[in-house]
Amino acid sequence: MGVVDQKPAFTLPADLSADRPPERRGLSRDQVRLLIIDRHANSFTHTRFDRITGFLAPGDLLVFNSSRTLPAALIGKARDSALTIEVRLAELLPDGTWLALLVPSSPKKMEELFTQGLIVDFEWDLNCEVLKQDRRIPRLWQLRFSKTGTAFLDLLYRIGQPIRYRYLSAPWRLSYYQNVYAIQPGASEMASAGRAFSWKLLLQLRNQGVESASITLHTGLSSYLDGELDRQHVVSEEKYSVSEEAADKIRRTRNSGHRIIAVGTTVVRALESAAAEFGGEVKACHQYTKLRITADYHLQIVSGLLTGLHEPEASHLELLAAFVPPEKIYAAYHEAIQRRYLWHEFGDLNLIL
Repeated sequence: MGVVDQKPAFTLPADLSADRPPERRGLSRDQVRLLIIDRHANSFTHTRFDRITGFLAPGDLLVFNSSRTLPAALIGKARDSALTIEVRLAELLPDGTWLALLVPSSPKKMEELFTQGLIVDFEWDLNCEVLKQDRRIPRLWQLRFSKTGTAFLDLLYRIGQPIRYRYLSAPWRLSYYQNVYAIQPGASEMASAGRAFSWKLLLQLRNQGVESASITLHTGLSSYLDGELDRQHVVSEEKYSVSEEAADKIRRTRNSGHRIIAVGTTVVRALESAAAEFGGEVKACHQYTKLRITADYHLQIVSGLLTGLHEPEASHLELLAAFVPPEKIYAAYHEAIQRRYLWHEFGDLNLIL
């Protein structure tokens, strides 16, 4: 049974949601706190992220997600209506259309607002047409924008904003939502597990002999703003890419007996999906995945995980249970709550080794 199939074993106090970036709390990005769970011992360690060097060894391989966050929220108006609609981009489809969450300013029923043929107008002469409702995730709609490719991205960077949730205290600028090493635009939301890495820390790890590699998986939306649908943890189909260089580093690390540590749950999904595709070995590929990793899943590639702290009913807790038993996760989280760790994308981090 997965973690989230049980009654939530902890309650997250509202004041432990990080409502601003650490840089706005008087810290550098690599000075957030770090909770370390030892997979093989019944112990937890509380430290600071810039001291992670003391827990990694020469030959260990950190695998990063190079995906860069888009300003994926667009504010427009329904044509021939005063209704304001926020469009949250979720996934770019192969035909150039997008799946998106439509958030109206009015509390009217969705089926009354969003129908095939609806036009939403934005600034800079950009608009989109609503094509149809997604069959797998009914809160998402397929949209066709009036501009595509680089022309669309240029406008998106002019008028879009980072997706923002209610616990945030302000609409922070896009640069706060980027990992320093991210180079491939395409994520709806930040792959936040790697946010605390600074260039200085990355250089220290390199000088220490810790290896690094990158894959790309563009994350979709973490919430569909529908409690029942979010609790179902419907796994969206996400495209991932593994280069020959990354695959080679992973093979060499496995052969040498050193640890492969995923920086974020997206990396776990990508590497384990690639292993499932190629009989237990990671090879260079461009694939789509709907892999759902739970407590019963046998990890083939990844031996460690750096991740954020997850809410009581988050699907990510299922994935963590593939590394350590649920009761150990909950015990660690209870300690984190007692010690006032902060949750969400600007919060503190958890390293499972």
